[in-house]
Order: sequence, then C-alpha cells, then structure tokens
Amino acid sequence: MNFDLDLDELVMTTALTDINDAKILIVDDNQANVALLEALLDEDDYPNIYSTTDPFQVMPMFNEQQFDLILLDIRMPGMSGIEILHDLRLVVGDDYLPVIVLTAQTDEATRRQALEAGAKDFITKPFSDWEVLLRVRNTLQTRLYYTRQILRADLLENEIRERTREIRENQFEIVQRLGVAGELRDNETGAHVKRMSHICGFLATKRNLGFDYSEHLLYASTMHDVGKIGIPDSILLKSGSLNEHEWQVMQQHPKIGAKIIGNHNSKLISLAREVALFHHEKWDGTGYPHGISGDSIPISAQIAAVSDVFDALTSERPYKSAWPVEKAAQEIENCAGTHFEPKTVKIFIENLAEIRKIKESYLDQNDYLMI
Repeated sequence: MNFDLDLDELVMTTALTDINDAKILIVDDNQANVALLEALLDEDDYPNIYSTTDPFQVMPMFNEQQFDLILLDIRMPGMSGIEILHDLRLVVGDDYLPVIVLTAQTDEATRRQALEAGAKDFITKPFSDWEVLLRVRNTLQTRLYYTRQILRADLLENEIRERTREIRENQFEIVQRLGVAGELRDNETGAHVKRMSHICGFLATKRNLGFDYSEHLLYASTMHDVGKIGIPDSILLKSGSLNEHEWQVMQQHPKIGAKIIGNHNSKLISLAREVALFHHEKWDGTGYPHGISGDSIPISAQIAAVSDVFDALTSERPYKSAWPVEKAAQEIENCAGTHFEPKTVKIFIENLAEIRKIKESYLDQNDYLMI
C-alpha cells in the first residue's frame, strides 16, 4: 500500500469538490437580504444554499444539514446572532465552523462580542457583491484546509493503529511460539501453555486489571517456563525424584527464563519476564528463586502461580495421574495464604465453572477421562 499516494489522491479529490459543494446557510430576518445573497451565491456556482428568516430555526437546520458556512445576521427579533453563535459552539465543540457575521453595526463592542462567540469574519451592511463572494470563497478555503488536515490526521492515525496492531500480533505470536517450545522441552504439550495462559487472562479480567493488562498477561504467561530450555536433559527429563543438587539446578529455570526473555521495555516482554522470574514464589516466602513473599510478588506471578499449579495438578504426566478438578480446586483453596495469594484464590474458586470450560477447550489426549 502506497499510503502517501492514497492520501494525496484523496486530498486532491476533496479539493476539487468541497468548495463548490459546500452547504451554506443564510440567516437574516430581512427577506430582501436573503434573496440578494441567494442570488449572488447561486450565480457563483454554489448550488447548496439554505436560508431562514427565523433565528429559532438555525439549530434544528444545522443539526440536520451540518453546514460548512453560515452567513449570520446579528440583530434579529427574538434571538440575536450572538446567542446563535453560543448555541453553535456547544454543538460544534472544537470543530472549525466558519461563521461570517452580517451586521450594520461597526462598533468595537459588537465586533469583539461576535469574535469571542466564534465568528470568523464580518461583512458590513450594505455589502458589495464582490466582497461577499471573496469573503465566502476565502472562508471556505480555510474550511477546506481544516478538513484536509483532519482527514490527514485521521488517515495517519488509522495507519499507525494498523501498523501497531501488526507489530503487536507478531509479538504475541513469537511469545506464544517460544512458550510452547519451553513446554515441549519438558515433555509436556502446547495445550498446557494454552490452558494456563487463558486461565491467567481470565483471572486478570476478574481481578479488574483492565482489558489491555489481561490480554498482555494471556500472551506473556505462555513463557512462564521458557527457562526449562536451559536445564540439562538428565535433570529435566528424569523420571524419578530429583536429588538435592538436581533440585537446586531445576530451581534456576525462572532465572534462566528471565535471562532468555531479557529486559526489553516492551510491555508484553516486561510482563513475560516478570511471570517467568516470579511464578514459583510463594505467598509465605518459601518459594524460589528469591524467596520473596506477599505483595512483593508481582500480581502477574500471583495469578500465574494459581493457574500453573491448577493445570499441572489436573493434567496427566509420566510421573503422576491427573487429579479431578474438584480435588485440585480444594488443594488450591487449602493453600491460600501459604502458597497462593488469597484474593486470587477466592476469585479462582468463585469462577471454577468458567475455568473448567477453559480447561475443556484445550484438552490433552489423555485428559479426557478426568473432566
């Protein structure tokens, strides 16, 4: 996509049509003035001319037609042009709406009042034909320039949003792939990564951490065990119990994972590193690798700990049978305040039915019997 070319073509199309197609409203309680202005503008090839002699009709007409230019008398019975300008400002807000004031009053106070209310130009009565046409054209050109800039800004914003989305999706894909690699290294399956990460995202949402955080945690948590890539096969794939030395080596995988992920300032990568490094910490301080406790453990890791242990308990592995969901949930609840952060456990138990559905969505072949 040639973005610059598309933008230039669109702006050129707008430039060729906008001024002549502008919707212009004439507001004057004197019908003779209205008729004169309509004739002038029609002769100068402005086909979309609207008019009214009733100031109370201006706002309903504007809300329906969204005019590009208003020629507005100041002194009118029942409602002045200044009052209409104030009402227009409430509707238009920060948008640029050209209003040319028609007035026989040339005093400084009236001009200042009109300008402060939002008028962009003046035409003094009685007016000359050439002056009306030039001021209208110049004002519409300013309006056109403004709309071009708004269009350009919108197109650039959309392009940036699309590029950002593509980068974000690429990051998510890479993170997921690396997370699956870590699990396969441990003779587990990619289904564990999906279950664990979706439970993390779900719990983050239930903890009211916001959509963006929950989405990032969903993807970041897939890398929680990527550090197992650095554990020797003799330890990682050992079928029996680990001896003390082997267990000390195994406990280094969170640090290895953090090193693999690195310290990039990307929100996703930072969160992935946080989860990898701290998801084996325990609420009472007896976890690893740092032995930190309580709120010193990042909330991402608190959530990941519950999600990871639950799925590990309910999944069959070569060294153990899968636990029933209810038994695993009871174990999680029993460990609230020791292994796990209590609030996360409470939310987990309250939403166990939804978490069961997540688990059922990403089953290992051997997991069917335990659901």
